[in-house]
Amino acid sequence: MEPFLASEALGDGALTFRELKLYYRSIFPGVWVDRGVDLSMLGWSRGGWLWSRRAAVLAALSASAALGAKWIDADLPVELIHTNRRPPTGIVVHTDRLLPGESTMAKGLPVTTPARTAFDLGRRLPLEDGVERIDALMNVTDVKVIDIEAVARRHPRAGGLRQLRETLALVNGGAESLYESRTRLLLVQAGFPPPETQIEVFDGYGKFVGRLDLGWRQYQVGVDFEGAQHWTQPRQFSRDVERYARLPELGWVDIRLTSGMLHNSPQVFLRRVGDALIARGCPRTW
Repeated sequence: MEPFLASEALGDGALTFRELKLYYRSIFPGVWVDRGVDLSMLGWSRGGWLWSRRAAVLAALSASAALGAKWIDADLPVELIHTNRRPPTGIVVHTDRLLPGESTMAKGLPVTTPARTAFDLGRRLPLEDGVERIDALMNVTDVKVIDIEAVARRHPRAGGLRQLRETLALVNGGAESLYESRTRLLLVQAGFPPPETQIEVFDGYGKFVGRLDLGWRQYQVGVDFEGAQHWTQPRQFSRDVERYARLPELGWVDIRLTSGMLHNSPQVFLRRVGDALIARGCPRTW
C-alpha cells in the first residue's frame, strides 16, 4: 500500500483512528503507510510529496528514482523543491526556482525533467557521485549533455556551475551500473584515453559474440566488471564463460574487474590495462 494522508483516510471513512494506529505507521507528519511495507525511494518520495500537501516537485535523487534511475537507496533523504523551509527529518527542501518546461510527471508525481534533474545532481554532488548518478539517469532517459548545458545557461547565477561543468565532461550514459561508472572514471582520471561503453563484438560471420562493459575498440582491449549476477544467475554465468573463451580467439584482451579489486587494488587493475594497451600500440598518455 502506498503512503497516504491520514486526514483524508479518516475523513473519507476508509479507516478509523483505532485502525490507523494499529495497522499503520507515520513516516512524515500526517503521512502514514502500512506497517508491513518496506518503502523504496520512490515510496518515500511519494510520502514526502504528500507531506507538502501535493505542492512540491520531486528533485535530484527523488526525481531520478521516479524517472527510472537505478541504485538509489531507500535510506537517502527525499528531495523536494518547495517553499516550506522547515521540513521534517528525512526530507530535504530546495527552494530553487523552476522555470517553465523544467518539470514533468513521472509515476503520477510531479518531478523535475531529466535535464533539470541532472543539472541539480551535477552541481550539488561531489564529482564521483555526480558522474555515477547522471550516468544512471542518462541510461534510462534520452537526456543528453547538451540538454543539461541548456538548463545551465538558463540559470547563470546558480551555485555549483563549475562543479557541473567538471562532472559533465566525464559522464557517459552507457554505464549499466555504478561500478561501471566508477571504473570508467578511474581510468579517465588516471590519464587513459576515454573508453567506449557497451562495445558489441561480432565474429567473422557477423554473429554476435558478446558485449564488453567498456574498452578501446581500435586496440581490441576491453574491461568487464564482474557483478553478483555472474554467480547468482546460472544462465548468465554460462553465457559469460562462452564469451570469455571466444574473445581471445577474435583478438580481444578482456580484463575483468571485481568490486574488491576496484576498492582494494586499483593500481593492479590500472597496470594491467596499461600493459594491454601498450602491447596493442596505444601511445602512453598516463
